[in-house]
Parts: sequence; C-alpha cells; structure tokens
Amino acid sequence: MKKGLSLVALAALMAITSACGDSGTGSSADGAQTGTGGTAVKEGANQEPVELRIMWWGDQKRADRTNEALRKFEQKNPNIKIVGEFAPSSGYFDKLNTQLASGTAPDVFFLGGNVVDYANKGVLLDLGPNVGKELNFTDMDKSMIEYGTIKGKLLHVSAGANARGVLLNTELFKKAGVSLPGEGWTWDDFSKISKELSQKLGKDYYGTYDFTVDGMDIFLKQNGKQLYDMDGGKLGFEQKDVEPWFAYWDQLRKDGGVVTPELQVSNPPGDTSKSLIVTGKVAMSLVASNALVAHQNLIKDSLTLVPLPRGAKGTAVIFESSQGMSGYAKTKHPKEVALLMNYWINDADAAKILGNDRGVPVTAPMRELLKKEATPVDQIIYEYTSKVSDAAKKEPVKVSYNPPGFTEYSLLADTTVQEIGFGKKDVKKAVEDFYNGVVKIFNNNK
Repeated sequence: MKKGLSLVALAALMAITSACGDSGTGSSADGAQTGTGGTAVKEGANQEPVELRIMWWGDQKRADRTNEALRKFEQKNPNIKIVGEFAPSSGYFDKLNTQLASGTAPDVFFLGGNVVDYANKGVLLDLGPNVGKELNFTDMDKSMIEYGTIKGKLLHVSAGANARGVLLNTELFKKAGVSLPGEGWTWDDFSKISKELSQKLGKDYYGTYDFTVDGMDIFLKQNGKQLYDMDGGKLGFEQKDVEPWFAYWDQLRKDGGVVTPELQVSNPPGDTSKSLIVTGKVAMSLVASNALVAHQNLIKDSLTLVPLPRGAKGTAVIFESSQGMSGYAKTKHPKEVALLMNYWINDADAAKILGNDRGVPVTAPMRELLKKEATPVDQIIYEYTSKVSDAAKKEPVKVSYNPPGFTEYSLLADTTVQEIGFGKKDVKKAVEDFYNGVVKIFNNNK
C-alpha cells in the first residue's frame, strides 16, 4: 500500500532526469559507472576513501547474493568500501530501531511498507539533491518514484517491485474440471469458482485461502476508497465501506469455498513452508508476484498467476515496490549513498547478480535484460508484472501507504476475521468493533 506523489513534484523529478540526456543503465563505453541521465560518474572520481554500512533483512541466500553485488560495486568504485549486515525479518526492525535510537544506524538500510513511520521520525536522508547527478530515475516506473517521495521529499529508492495477483494451482483446476479464470473475472466469479473447486475436489480440499485482510485495501480501491488517505491525513474508509468485504468472505466460508479458520491459523498462507498451496490442498491464494518461485519450488504441480477479480474501478492492482533503500539522515556520505542506490537499480551487473530475489527490477532496461535469460517460472512473473504495469496506465489507481500503527492494525484485522470465523461475533458487530479499533489505533499513532 502506497502513497500518491503530487503531479507537480513528480513532473519536476521526471523533468530533471529527462533533461540530463540518455539514460544510464550500467557502464559507459569507457568503463565509468553511469550516473543519472547519462552523466558518467568516473570510477574512483572521489579518491578519498569512504566506508558505507548497509543493512537488510533476509536469509543466507539473500545475503550471499547481496554481498556479491556489493563486491562488484567496490570494484567499480575502488575508493568506496561497503560493510554489509543482515538479520532475519523477525528481528530486523528491532535491531534497526536500536541503532537509530543510539545514533549508530547504517548509512543505507532497507524498509518496506513501513517507510512512512521512519519518514515521520525524521531519520531518513532527502535524496532529492542527488537526482540528475548520482541518481538516475529516467527508466524507473513512475509509481516507484511516487512511492519513495513522502511529503515532497525523496526518502526511499525501491530495490525491487512486484504486483499482487491470484496464485493458481493449474493441476487442481484440471482435476476438478474447472476452467482457469480469464482476466475479466469478477468477485462473483471468484466465489462460484471457489465453491465449485471445493465441491468437486472433495473432502480436505479448498478453493481458496481467506484473504480478507491482505485484500482489503484492494477491495477498497476497487470501490473508490483506500485504507489511508495520507494527503488528507485521515483514514480513507468508513465502517460501511468494509462491511460488505467481511460479509463476502464470511458467506464464502459458510459455503465451503474457503479454508477453515483452524487451517488458516495452523497453515498460514504467508508461511510458504506450511502453505496448503504447496501441499496441493488449496487451489488459489493472494500473493505478491515474487512469491511464485518460492511456492513453485516446493510443489510439482504447475502454478501460475492471474489478475485479481475486477471491481467497479478495475483490479486496482499496480506495479508496487516490494522493499527498498533509504539513507540515514546523519550519514556523512550522501553522494556515495546515492551512488550505491543508483548502481542497485541501473547497473546490469547488479541486476544479473541480484535477480528477482527482492522482486523484479524497478527499471525497464534491467527487467528486459533479466527476462531474456529467465526460467519458465520467472517468465510468468515478468509477463504478469508487465501486464499489470500496462493495465495501470489505462486504469490508474492512487498509490497509498500503510496507515500509521500498521502492525497494530494488521493484528486487529486478523483477530476480527478469526472472531467471525470461529463464531464469536457476527459480521456487523465484528466490523463495528474493528472500525472503532482502527480509528483508535490511527489516532494514537498519527
């Protein structure tokens, strides 16, 4: 969920990059690393030795890839030494928050949908002065630039992108004799297909996971609302706007089309190792496009991605930032920070090393570069994200961010779904309590 950038600010950023000439996507003919808009930043142009620290979350596989890319950056910029550190996602932000509190944060660190929280704390570096110099946005999707610009300041550079879609187990569809959905399907179609899959596949099989929570912002945007109106500094929906969404999933659950509340808790869709998708028991789920590979690696059945069912205003799905880099406001090396970020998004060697681990590249030339050598599974991701990117140009959707107190919000939303699913509250009462709770969380955190 992301936030819109004013047209004036976006136009200014794009004008800066366009005015600089050709886009730089890797290395120039003389071997200098390309800066922004064709400006060649000579290797080692600043001969003063500089050390940058960078921190990210993830497993050892991600760390190996990231470190390899950082070593390549050092080769191209011999005066800059990069010290990398990482932590599991479960403890990453505790570690980062401790370092920020003590004034020892890395020069560069990764953030996700919580970037607004850190922007509001005033700990992020304004990268605006580097655009058109060390930082090139010429080939970057506009939605990625919008995402990184908060209250008129460029505070974040997306390191990878994805698009949410419905993950399908094609073998279960074949087994049930149900046709794969087309791109124009509706939520009524989704309900019918889910119930038909459950009925035809039999006991212990289900048409879909429950994505009441993960899909709520999409549902709202499909109907002209949003979770959080950052420009207005207020919630973007009312109680009446979400009650139909909770009621929809409650009815689908009662009709047997969605997994039971018990299975949703014990086999959460977000935990790939426990997912009922990879055990072949659930046919559909809402995922980010870059999650396809992890799921496919754990199952022999062929999986694919299709767009979400359409609402009144289309699918409301856009090319989104998966995660990205922010600079520390107190860094002593803002130019080198920007140079590292530019390398990450525009350098061909970096793209080949990093691959799709954090989502597809955020610049078009790098996506085309990787697509040429992509595996069949990655091809599905590239084709899907390209469709979403093109569709968003015809049916634009306002970019939005997570609301303040998003962790508390998510817990409350999950609890509400469970209260309905386990029969502790009816939909009307549960949604009333949910909305009142969301208002309280928002007011306590804004």
